[in-house]
Amino acid sequence: MTREVALELLKQHLHNKNLIKHCLAVEQCMKAMAKKLGGNEETWGLAGLLHDLDYELTEKSPERHTKETIKILQNYELPAEVLQAIQAHAGQVPCQTAMDWAIYSVDPTTGLIIAAALMHPEKKLKAVDLEFLKRRYKEKSFARGAKREEIEKCVNLGLSLDEFLSICLQAMQEIDQELGL
Repeated sequence: MTREVALELLKQHLHNKNLIKHCLAVEQCMKAMAKKLGGNEETWGLAGLLHDLDYELTEKSPERHTKETIKILQNYELPAEVLQAIQAHAGQVPCQTAMDWAIYSVDPTTGLIIAAALMHPEKKLKAVDLEFLKRRYKEKSFARGAKREEIEKCVNLGLSLDEFLSICLQAMQEIDQELGL
């Protein structure tokens, strides 16, 4: 499956523009993680782009999240590792590979970074630095949906929290225009 086909499929199944932007952010962070960890950037990016494909279909039944995605994707040629990672991000299967752990930690991190950008006086991703992000991270009431315990699983990638957050922040800053921030 090409990125173009994946993006078209995403736009067919997701109508919320912010959810599409979230998937773009996860894709970009996953590519950066692949580059850092020696993975295939295109493959890891596809996992990120497609990870929430069924979100609107399953938002009232979270236990079904990713199960519908797997059904949708069965007619496309995708590496098994992409399907595994998509399921792992939602806890449907245990994390086993670096790609699994990356998407598990990247998913909530993108929400944290977006929230930090919106909280920043300039309201721009490029204005956010690691120090600002870490201050927000430490505030328990800030971006509660960005589960810190999931983000901290980045240690399973052999990365410190600072290194992991820096990689994600830089990756998202590279597509700030696409994300509208």
